[in-house]
Amino acid sequence: MSIHPTAVVEAGARLGSGVKVGPFCYIQKDTEIGDDGELQSHVTVLAHTTLGRRCQVHAGAVLGGAPQDHGFKGDVSYVRIGDDCVLRESVTVNRGTKPGTATIIGDRCMLMANAHCAHNVELGTDVTIANSTALAGYVTVGDRAFISGTISIHQFVRIGRLAMVGLTAVLTKDLPPFCLIGPGEVSQVGGMNIIGMRRAGMSAADRAAVKTAFKTLFRSGLNVQQALARLDEQAAVPVIKEMADFIRGSKRGICGSAMARPTSSEDGAGDE
Repeated sequence: MSIHPTAVVEAGARLGSGVKVGPFCYIQKDTEIGDDGELQSHVTVLAHTTLGRRCQVHAGAVLGGAPQDHGFKGDVSYVRIGDDCVLRESVTVNRGTKPGTATIIGDRCMLMANAHCAHNVELGTDVTIANSTALAGYVTVGDRAFISGTISIHQFVRIGRLAMVGLTAVLTKDLPPFCLIGPGEVSQVGGMNIIGMRRAGMSAADRAAVKTAFKTLFRSGLNVQQALARLDEQAAVPVIKEMADFIRGSKRGICGSAMARPTSSEDGAGDE
């Protein structure tokens, strides 16, 4: 373990083996930094925050701050960050609002500079959030989703597994798994995240099934209930059932369709 002499580590903070704490960091009591973690400089880790093993936290990040919520009454709540996460410069992650609740960052997530996760956000594994993107309270993000920079995501919005959100988009409704919102769009789906699905190792058969479900949802002219009835006919296919279950679980409703078809391969053109 290596702690720079200008760092402040309060009694009651738990630091694992191999942890490096850089200049002018502040680690409050009732925190835990997992083995081989690194806090580079001017990092603040406040009470009731846990970081897993091998996390890298860059300059100016603040983890475990009180939620920006008028309903917060000062109760004990948590931030829980998984293993192998990278939190870049000036990232902020706030604690949960209600007593005993948590903001959760899954394993192997990357939050780029100035990204913000508000109270009770939940990120799955391998999620990437690019620079200056803000997730409001209670947002949930599925595994391997990619969220580009300078994006605003409304509270309680859900983003499905392997979804992608383009630069400067705005989300006020749920984005189903495997779907893509193009740059600058406001809650309008423009295609599928075919590149992301390939990189994740999804089979050609599964990608074809997603393409069929996508067309039913966004290109058939059916309303959501009619489209779900069609998807139910193929519920034996796991990725189709995943999409249908996600939509049925939506409380805010799902994003609409940007009717103009994208010209890039990301809409699945030519994919088998």
